[in-house]
Amino acid sequence: MPTATDALDHAADLAEFIAAAPSSFHAAEEVARRLEDAGFIRLREGESWPSAPGGRFVVVRDGAAIAWAVPGTATAATGVRIFGAHTDSPGFKLKPRPTTGRLGWLQAGVEVYGGPMLNSWLDRELRLAGRLVLDDGRDVLAATGPLLRLPQLAIHLDREVNDRLALDKQSQTQPVWGLGGAESADLLAELAAGADVDPGRIRGYDIVTADAARGEVFGRDDVFFAAGRLDDLASVHAGVMALVAAADTATDHIPLLAVFDHEEVGSATRSGAAGPFLSDVLERLWLGLGADREQQLRSLTDSWCVSSDVGHSVHPNYADKHDPVVQPVLGSGPILKINANQRYATDAVGAAAWNGWCADAGVHAQEFVSNNAVPCGSTIGPITATRLGIRTVDVGIPILSMHSARELAGVSDLWDLRRVAETYLGG
Repeated sequence: MPTATDALDHAADLAEFIAAAPSSFHAAEEVARRLEDAGFIRLREGESWPSAPGGRFVVVRDGAAIAWAVPGTATAATGVRIFGAHTDSPGFKLKPRPTTGRLGWLQAGVEVYGGPMLNSWLDRELRLAGRLVLDDGRDVLAATGPLLRLPQLAIHLDREVNDRLALDKQSQTQPVWGLGGAESADLLAELAAGADVDPGRIRGYDIVTADAARGEVFGRDDVFFAAGRLDDLASVHAGVMALVAAADTATDHIPLLAVFDHEEVGSATRSGAAGPFLSDVLERLWLGLGADREQQLRSLTDSWCVSSDVGHSVHPNYADKHDPVVQPVLGSGPILKINANQRYATDAVGAAAWNGWCADAGVHAQEFVSNNAVPCGSTIGPITATRLGIRTVDVGIPILSMHSARELAGVSDLWDLRRVAETYLGG
């Protein structure tokens, strides 16, 4: 039987995962590294892939990764069970010519990425992380330790700060990282040094900010877990752990983990859910099993996608922002995400299937629906359903402080999501 210790162990491992994944590129590599340690074979898109049933594989495209395990009993029409999530999070991305500054301060030129809560990034130590592309075409992962900070203006200089706080996205979100003149410093050189790269060889880069603080368990009876990038590394991590377990138990379907980049900015990229990555992998998987077009379509009709992303827990200080009846709360289980306008892909068939998987896993399930007066976000779920025509259900865990630099989850919910994912992928 699962215990509180199991949940705490899972949270501790999630903290390790998040620390190793400060950017989407690091997240994809960490997914691949963990799966390779578990016996998965890393494939390259430009090489031939295995063409027989059996085997465990993972492939990385930029900041996205897809992994699967093919049972020895798989046929050309065997269905696929996909657990989907995303690797990116809102924050800031380095602009061209990022070494800036004024009045004796070194600053970093950054652009807002996605929809972060800007005030949550104030007065935190921040890392830089991502990829450097060199003059020989190689990608090199790079990350710093605590390097930057967005210092808030003192209350003595803004007496109305507690009544209103509105940051100018250009002039008031450029972090400091040192003292001196910009002409005498090089921010990219700081990244290059940590990656053991000559900064003169850098020809391009995709670098973002991340909270430097580690994930922590706290609260009465250790019920809370706080960390940056829980949206959506909590789901990515659960999916990795579930796929490792499912690789040994799935027999009548192919368990597959798909984690995409750029969900926070619309997913319309080569490594996003609206791009061709998943359909490319599925087609090559089917071709390896000898499937013709008809068998591929038959496989899709016998397949599922569980799109896992975080949702809103009811907030005790802002109850009017939530539905007055459906009010999920931390510590009461994963959520089924529902929206009448199909911003989430869940329908009655998906709800029934999800509730069944939760029951089989011995996990209590909650529902989430938005207040009619509060706009609803969306996920990779509707995108995947539209691209593939596959039955899709949107789920996740409830959190507070979504899109903050540091979000809040329930320890037991994190563990329960992994348990349901294992049942779904391996059952």
